[in-house]
Amino acid sequence: MTGHHAGRVPATDAAAALLGRLVELGVRHVVVSPGSRSQALALVAAQLEARGAISLHVRIDERVAGFTALGLGRESRLPAAVICTSGTAAANLLPAALEAHHAGVPLLLLTADRPPELRGVGANQTTRQPGMFAPSIRLEEDLPVPEEIDPDGTGEQSAMLRRVAEEAVAAALGAGTRQAGPVHLNLPYRDPLAGALPDWLGMPAVELPAPVAGPDEAGGEPVPEIEPSGALYQGGGGIGESNLPTDSDVDPHVLERGPRTVVIAGADAGAAAEALAHAGGWPLIAEIVSGSRFGRNLVHGYRRLLGDPQLGGRIERAVVFGHPTLSREAVLVLSRPEVEVFAVRGPGEPLNLNGATIAVDAVRAAAGETDRDWFDAWMRASRAAAVDLAPPAPDAEGLASAVPHERLGAIAAELAVARAPIDRVTLVDAVWRATWPHDRLLFASSRLVRVADEVLGGKKVPVHANRGLAGIDGTIATGMGIALASQAAGAAGVTRVLTGDLAFLHDVGALLLPPGEKPPRLQVIVGNDGGGTIFDGLEVAQVATPDAMERVLYTPQTVAIEHLAAAYGWTYTPVSTRAALDQALTSPAPGRQIVEVALAR
Repeated sequence: MTGHHAGRVPATDAAAALLGRLVELGVRHVVVSPGSRSQALALVAAQLEARGAISLHVRIDERVAGFTALGLGRESRLPAAVICTSGTAAANLLPAALEAHHAGVPLLLLTADRPPELRGVGANQTTRQPGMFAPSIRLEEDLPVPEEIDPDGTGEQSAMLRRVAEEAVAAALGAGTRQAGPVHLNLPYRDPLAGALPDWLGMPAVELPAPVAGPDEAGGEPVPEIEPSGALYQGGGGIGESNLPTDSDVDPHVLERGPRTVVIAGADAGAAAEALAHAGGWPLIAEIVSGSRFGRNLVHGYRRLLGDPQLGGRIERAVVFGHPTLSREAVLVLSRPEVEVFAVRGPGEPLNLNGATIAVDAVRAAAGETDRDWFDAWMRASRAAAVDLAPPAPDAEGLASAVPHERLGAIAAELAVARAPIDRVTLVDAVWRATWPHDRLLFASSRLVRVADEVLGGKKVPVHANRGLAGIDGTIATGMGIALASQAAGAAGVTRVLTGDLAFLHDVGALLLPPGEKPPRLQVIVGNDGGGTIFDGLEVAQVATPDAMERVLYTPQTVAIEHLAAAYGWTYTPVSTRAALDQALTSPAPGRQIVEVALAR
């Protein structure tokens, strides 16, 4: 090959067309897990980073890469693209894809693949990747093998790939389903797998010529078909029938006055739940991960009150936003056949625990008077159930006293408060108090999030949690993605990840960052109780033998987290008192920091 096309190969030209159009459409973050089959995509991404078009994040573990992209999408609400090679590399993206589906997070999965002639014949590092992520995918396409070298970026192959990029971004953002989620583009390549970059990479897309007419249109010759590389999947399933779009002009469902109503806000419900509760004069049951836990209608200690026959037992109607997962009491209310349940459509599977739940696109409260008896009963009970976690005020009189024993007694009392050991309630309270609107807080799926949900008050701060499937995997990686997205362009704030020890160890590989990447401001606060103490509060603790409980459920661990921090280049801060914890949270180390808090079982 000579001249203008020297060193050029179809794989690289195809990668340039696809990634270049994704960047034009607003994709700003690309996560790469290195591999041979995906090298053209990775090298184009590296060039786009060098030109300042994207932020590139390299992760050696595909599962970490997937959850990093998930965190980026969670925070920005725009899809990040994750690139990997074929085989088990692609399969490792499944956990992130499932969470993105159930949580409604935009995500682009770009999996390189062997060409179709190598599928099903025992070729190395090859499996059937098309359909691998169904039924969780908003759009899935198994693309043709690139065959063209495109002189100027206007060729048929480039045009097709740019159109695919447009469809992919639109689907990831919820076009056709109204629910954001994962998109899978399977990209087979033949050797040579990478070559010189085309001159037109990064240039604005030119106006493309109209497709050539077929034989029944103006008598033209048929257009040769591009070689298919397998089945073409679109839609992928995974969107429940009740989540399919309806007429966009339909007015919100009007909730008439009369029935005794509560608003239940699950994970990712957002401010809409609080707004409805306020407008309707209804009690607001808001999980700590809902993003709705604020306002004058907020119910404190809602778990016990939902079980109260005079409150939860008299509920006639419940309106649900988000995905309730943290309390069995809320689930029981939503499962009662006599309760009229309206569920605002969200991602994943439609909510229908009582078999008669009505799915709606939007709701509003009808004009009318608030049921003061109903609302006031909840608010009185809420005030009584609220937990005062504020530390006792200093004895100013005693501290200023001229009497030695009075002054010394006041000092001793202050020291006792400062030196008190930390328990789970103290831990979640300290993290909650230290977090402000410019910060981000991610709760791992551990015992601590349930404690936080039970005792913490209202506060309007950005909260995240992977509660789509409530798995413990990918927690640190998700927090890393949230931090990278929220601190882009020099934005202030710290991202905090509050996790138990097992969730931390499950994702310990996410601690690894390449030397060339600037670490974000990220605190990982590990409540270390030596194992899975969440099982101690479940029914299994009543039936399992102590030995079996210890062996297969509690799963004790004695990992030296300090050594892990040193190995991965993180600042390590152990704390054992509230004063030390407050100092660590309010004066975080620059960059990446692990704060370890020892907790009793």
